[in-house]
Amino acid sequence: MESTHAHNLHSEERSRLQIVLAITALYCVTELTCGWLANSLALLSDAVHILTDIAALCLGLFTLWVSSRPATPGKTYGYLRAEILGALLNGLLLWLAVAFLWVEAVQRLRNPEPVAGLPVIIIALVGIAMNMGFAWITLGSRSRSAGMALRGVVIHVVSDLIGSVGVLFSGALTYLGWRQADSGVSFLIGGLIIYGSWGLIREGVDILMESVPAGVNLEELRRDLLAVAGTRELHDLHVWCLTSRQFALSAHAVVAEDADQDRVLSDISVLLERKFKIRHMTVQLERDNRREHEPKHF
Repeated sequence: MESTHAHNLHSEERSRLQIVLAITALYCVTELTCGWLANSLALLSDAVHILTDIAALCLGLFTLWVSSRPATPGKTYGYLRAEILGALLNGLLLWLAVAFLWVEAVQRLRNPEPVAGLPVIIIALVGIAMNMGFAWITLGSRSRSAGMALRGVVIHVVSDLIGSVGVLFSGALTYLGWRQADSGVSFLIGGLIIYGSWGLIREGVDILMESVPAGVNLEELRRDLLAVAGTRELHDLHVWCLTSRQFALSAHAVVAEDADQDRVLSDISVLLERKFKIRHMTVQLERDNRREHEPKHF
């Protein structure tokens, strides 16, 4: 049941990304052409940013396909973490786009160039409408269960929307005679992009480092496991993410001599799944404490 649900989510996410990819490619060509003709750095920078979005969308589709492949004897968890690698690459692509944008903006601030404001305004309005549509398509009704591949693309879409709003302001100010506005808005867009993508990169690194999931309080989890009837002590407890929406746990539990081990395991399993959304668990039950014979962990 879980694998079928995950497959359906991946299929839905792929369909959303394919729609966004087709429209984004068409808009990117339009924005590059108009930015060149209008001599607008903000518009050209936004177009270059959208080129990274196209790469990100292709990468997102690829990682969704790879992560949905079945497990093999050599990869018993399958390719789930391909999604995490794809999300990290998406974030780095955004940062590269910002670096390019800021270098060009510095040069333009030193030597302002004439910019045709009206075409910039028109293209920016089209971009705002398009990205609002993309936000609706990519988020949809299941946004809370979206994986990192789709969420990485959502961040690109939101940053594009912010970029289009910035381009609109720069076009309006340029139209009114402020030539530095085109470069100034480019700095603002870059800062917002870095701010928006930082959380995605940090989460990806945490997952690869097998950190405790952000939504899991380890001390609360420990107290709840010790409260299970028959459990006397808990040690060698580890909780980590397989992917952004799949958690795993391993632990050693010392149980009472007269405890029903099957019932203890059943109670632990129900607790972990219902309260902490942990469905992959490995719990070793012991009659005596063997902590001193095991590696030193938290």
